[in-house]
Amino acid sequence: MFGAESAWMVDHFTGFFPRSMWTPEFTWMARGSSSADAFYDWQVYAGHFATRLGRMRLGIGVTEPVRRHPVLLAQAALTLSHLTRHAPILGIGSGEAENITPYGLNFDRPVSRLEEALQVIRLCFDADGPIDFEGTFYNLDGAVFDLKAGKAGTPRLWVAAHGPRMLRLTGRFADGWYPALPMAPDDYARSLARVKASAVDWGRDPSAIVPSMQVFYLVGRNEADVERQVSHPAVRYLGLLAPDYMWQARGLTHPFGEGFGGMTEIIPTAYSRAEVESAIERVPASVVASNLIAGTPDQVVAALRELGEAGLRHAVLSPVSPIVSRRAAAYAFRTMPGIIRKLRSGEG
Repeated sequence: MFGAESAWMVDHFTGFFPRSMWTPEFTWMARGSSSADAFYDWQVYAGHFATRLGRMRLGIGVTEPVRRHPVLLAQAALTLSHLTRHAPILGIGSGEAENITPYGLNFDRPVSRLEEALQVIRLCFDADGPIDFEGTFYNLDGAVFDLKAGKAGTPRLWVAAHGPRMLRLTGRFADGWYPALPMAPDDYARSLARVKASAVDWGRDPSAIVPSMQVFYLVGRNEADVERQVSHPAVRYLGLLAPDYMWQARGLTHPFGEGFGGMTEIIPTAYSRAEVESAIERVPASVVASNLIAGTPDQVVAALRELGEAGLRHAVLSPVSPIVSRRAAAYAFRTMPGIIRKLRSGEG
């Protein structure tokens, strides 16, 4: 599909767009779907597609260990390794409030919980007999786990990390680094260096960790088309998903308050339509442009090449243009194979 090496699915109960905004006036996609919050269960969906992906690798981007126990995550990933040609990628992070807090689940100390979960998942992957683990969040006492990896091999564990502590955990436990927040090439290189330094500290080979990134990008036919898309309310809303520290770096304060955590903290149902519309009006084009790659196909390729020079090796492309219009969606999907081809071949 599109010449890509991997296909990814998300793990959500709800989406990032507020229900109050999901109307045809906000995005044309609301005409075909009355809700932006209807998500399939990734474990069932992954099992369905696992045998249909051909040469592509299956990735989960990403789950977390609050809604699903880490032993269950390990079991699901190992099961998929019996169905796929290539070892599946279990992408995991510390979680997002929108999928946890409204459902009565505990979102306290998410990074500490993730640290324990990563240890438990590794124990399951390497299990040779019953597992013992004593932690604050998880306890295993002679827990039997005999499922082994299939012919595809042991699942790859990729961590969605941004802050210093999460980067250290990536270096300690992960096979891949999978950030989702946008970064300039210099910032990407510095964070990757932290991951590698942590790997060395734990006696691991830093070159064995795949530097990846979920790349949100907007593509237009020309500069004017790109500018129109960047100014679209649904695209400007994405600027609200950037944490306050990214706003502060530009001398601004997040419309939802100082210290707001962006996509990890936002619960879209907590905001009225009037509140969201007011916040969108305060999102400047500079913040939107800095929180995704925006440009013509050649400009998108050039921006990705700069990240490649900073160390990026596996870009997971997530087009934003489809929320703008049917025409923008068609152009984004039509140009995606060419973008992938140029990146893989060194063209452009």
